[in-house]
Amino acid sequence: MTPLPASSPSQSSPSSPSQPSPSSAPRPNAAFRRLRGQLSPSEFAAAVRRAAREIGEQVSCDARYIGRVESGAIRCPNYAYERVFRHMFPGRTLTDLGFSPREAVRGRRAGPAPGPRPAPAGERAAAPGTPPGWLPSGDPPHPDFVFREPFGVPGGRAGEPEAAAVEEAVLRIRLLDDRHGADSIYPHTARPLNAAYALLDAGAHRRSIADRLYAGAGELAISVGWLAHDSGRLADARAHYAEALATARVTGDPALEAHAFCNAAFLARDAGRPREAVRAAQAARRAADRLASPRLLSLIALREAGGWAWLTDRANCERALLRAQALFCRGPSDADPEWMSFYGEAELEGLEAQCWSALGEWGRAVEHARRAVALQSPHFTRNIALFTTELAGDLLADGAPDAAAVAASRALELMDQVRSSRIRAMLDETARVLRPHGRNATVADFLARYETVRRGAGRCGAGRSEAGRCEAARHGPPLSETAPPEAAWFRAPSGAAPSGTGPPGAAPFGGAPPGADG
Repeated sequence: MTPLPASSPSQSSPSSPSQPSPSSAPRPNAAFRRLRGQLSPSEFAAAVRRAAREIGEQVSCDARYIGRVESGAIRCPNYAYERVFRHMFPGRTLTDLGFSPREAVRGRRAGPAPGPRPAPAGERAAAPGTPPGWLPSGDPPHPDFVFREPFGVPGGRAGEPEAAAVEEAVLRIRLLDDRHGADSIYPHTARPLNAAYALLDAGAHRRSIADRLYAGAGELAISVGWLAHDSGRLADARAHYAEALATARVTGDPALEAHAFCNAAFLARDAGRPREAVRAAQAARRAADRLASPRLLSLIALREAGGWAWLTDRANCERALLRAQALFCRGPSDADPEWMSFYGEAELEGLEAQCWSALGEWGRAVEHARRAVALQSPHFTRNIALFTTELAGDLLADGAPDAAAVAASRALELMDQVRSSRIRAMLDETARVLRPHGRNATVADFLARYETVRRGAGRCGAGRSEAGRCEAARHGPPLSETAPPEAAWFRAPSGAAPSGTGPPGAAPFGGAPPGADG
């Protein structure tokens, strides 16, 4: 990829967010270091993760995060970490822990300090690393959350700020996808992905920074690949996953390799290549065997099961499902990758429902799809829409058109928030198959609402650029013309065409793992 030109330091004033003044240089957090005591950073990080699980949070804390806190690079933790630290050190404020006040760091009035909150049964807490204000508020992001442009130091090598910026870009893309789906986000990801790989070419000051850059760039390629997949650009997704896999192979990173193959397996199934899906899942398992994460192996087993189901190989599908369930029951571990924050009981049920659906076992598919919807965390709006739409299709195939219409109506209500070509195509197909049942009052009500939404969403906005016109000619009119405001975090360079503008593949039925980018 061609690196984008970076602004020189002279183009930003000292007060610019991208060019902090000398007075804002990180100051070591001595108070937090004292709290760690005689524990090593790795041991203390493990204690943080255990404390998080006690209050229903899930944070991917490691020795590097502890080091960033103690060095002052993290001046104020996000709300998830704050809840964990308050649980570990009752009665202490952020200031007592050595952090700066949130309003001083974020440049906005801080709300009341959040206390520990119980997670409802079967429900996962907000995704780790959720920026303050993200949940439950729908407020636009604060400028401090804006994707840092550009990364890198002109003429120099990358350091800690650039590595952190790549990692934060991955997190923000995943959070946006969880909420809104891929369609409105994907066109804005060309610049950060190009910039991340430009940093690899520039080199890093230290080996540890170089390792973080390679891992971050690979994860960013996977995240962008998932957005391409969910928005129907299957060829683009395949290219991005191949880039991530090459990055993993160059650095010998088994975690990145397992993630890339896991996503490639899902993509192959949706692209109509189930045997390739099985082979990719098996390759992911070989890479993941070097890690100590039963949950990761469980998800990979579900990817393999999906391939076998589409091959109508019931015996191998059931064996893979049993393996996935047994591994899942071992529970979370400290080795679980951060990108797997989405993988809980709801996802397990949803992916199993897809397997039974592919095998034509509609009653069992309905049973698991119902549980997937009921167990899904409210944070994962896109997946609630997905599983609800899948439930509608399974109910319809099982001979319950009125119940299917009720489920499809619930999914339709969510599509104002979610931009996903795959889910929209599934809902389109459900509406098409429901039309012969139009004499049923419940079905007729859904079809009327569905047509109203389609007609209202099919009008292209006036004054839009040629590149941004309504995509109805390619994959149907979008159900919402409004991109989520948070997508402004990813600003494509002026005059640059978004990547992945080729014709999308058919959006098949299938599950979408959130956050994991597939």
